Amino acid sequence: MDKLVSMLRAAGDSTRLRLLLLLRQAELTVSEIVDIIGQSQPRVSRHLKLLCDAGLLERFKEGSWVFYRASDRGTGAQFGAAVSGFAMADTEAHAADLTRLTRVREARAAEAAAYFKTNAAEWGRIRALHAPEKDVETAIVRHLTERPIENLLDAGTGTGRMLELLGGHAKRAVGLDISPEMLAIARDRLTRAGLNHCQVRLGDIYRPPFETAVGFDAVLFHQVLHYLNDPQTAVVTTARMLSAGGRVLIADFAPHQLEFLRTEYAHRRLGFTEREVSGWFDAAGLKPLVSETIAPPATSKGKLTVKIWMAAAPQTKGRPSA
Repeated sequence: MDKLVSMLRAAGDSTRLRLLLLLRQAELTVSEIVDIIGQSQPRVSRHLKLLCDAGLLERFKEGSWVFYRASDRGTGAQFGAAVSGFAMADTEAHAADLTRLTRVREARAAEAAAYFKTNAAEWGRIRALHAPEKDVETAIVRHLTERPIENLLDAGTGTGRMLELLGGHAKRAVGLDISPEMLAIARDRLTRAGLNHCQVRLGDIYRPPFETAVGFDAVLFHQVLHYLNDPQTAVVTTARMLSAGGRVLIADFAPHQLEFLRTEYAHRRLGFTEREVSGWFDAAGLKPLVSETIAPPATSKGKLTVKIWMAAAPQTKGRPSA
């Protein structure tokens, strides 16, 4: 009862109600919210704190920025959905906020596009070396959608392509990356795709900003582990956040000899063997399920073979040792 009263009090103000409706549409920084709402930063921050304290909003730090979004799980999410259903009947103020939100999104998209344009040539050079992306993506979707996805983690989400690809198959999805520039591109991608149930977070794969037993039923590492000094620790760490029977899928390179990927593109590892990946799964307490090879076409100049590996946590989970 006390929790409900707290949520009612927090939402029982016209500005806070506007904020709740707005942040059910997008995750925004304080400065972006100030531009949209047209109130001072101290006042907006005060309202945001009350909504967070009531469990109606989530707050998370990304470098020097702080983002807010409506809670998407638990009683806060249920309350927000119920309240918004009534509040949407009074659309004039909310429609004006949405118009200003569109302008904020357009500015964000322009910044993301500029960064992407600057780096697109380098990414394209690597893509040209390996098996066709459409074949890799088809395999990822085929394996991960064999059963419904409730809660997906895309570890090292980069530009958010995997969230875009799998978002329609997941009830909830989170992308994690250490690069704010990449996350800006990912946010724009998700906005354009209308995937409001997908979100991104700044964070380190070795120290993810989630509770240990968060309950992801699918974790994806797509072309990420070859950048890491210690891929096994990354796999073991994320395995601790799996629900019972949850799956980890890795898409990465088979062993190769392209040394320039180390010197020019910061690849720490030149692909992985079956034995290595099996060792990671064993250390994480996971049971191997899939090993699939996707080679470049015979007529291609590409030299990189992509491997798909997937493993699952026990139906009754224990805790793997570090």
